[in-house]
Amino acid sequence: MDWQTFGIWLAALFTLGIISFLYKDNIFYKVCEAIFVGISAGYWFIVFFWDMFYKKFYAQVFDPVNPEYYPWFGFVLGIMMLTRLSNKIGWLSRWPLAFVVGATAGLYMMIYFVSNAMVQVSSTIMPVFRGGVFDIIDNVIIAVGVFCGLVYFFFSKEHKGAFGGAAKVGIWFLMVTFGASFGYTVMSRMSLMLGRLDFLFGTWLEMIP
Repeated sequence: MDWQTFGIWLAALFTLGIISFLYKDNIFYKVCEAIFVGISAGYWFIVFFWDMFYKKFYAQVFDPVNPEYYPWFGFVLGIMMLTRLSNKIGWLSRWPLAFVVGATAGLYMMIYFVSNAMVQVSSTIMPVFRGGVFDIIDNVIIAVGVFCGLVYFFFSKEHKGAFGGAAKVGIWFLMVTFGASFGYTVMSRMSLMLGRLDFLFGTWLEMIP
């Protein structure tokens, strides 16, 4: 048995071990899960070491031509983060944690504001009657859906009459959007399952030509 065949059998056994959880929790599944988590943790530790510590700290700080000094700030914050392992000085870890949470929240706020809010607004206020027939239909659907969705979330006025009808239309648009998002998630999981089944019946058992 060559190494390629051994790898295929090993991957097939691990796949069957993970799938066995569909029947019930068992020792085979627990062993496969522990191996997967351990290998993933080791792999990402090596990746983060070379991509983060070496490239973004060591290589820049100790560059003989143009050394940088600002990475020391992140290095100090990282060391302070490790003080959480101590009961006496564990309070020091709150400072780097607060900095990371605040900086990440501010960064993602700007990213989502540009990608979700501004792009959505620009797509909604564009001229409705432009392009071909199908483009006009798409533009009308987007404009009506956004308007009715905003009406549904306007709670200062009771949802009755024409205002209530627009709110109901907004509910339908919201449900279609949530359903499409959920369906996309389900299909992505189905594609993963089909990939594993194709591996088992095709690559491993060679039942698929």
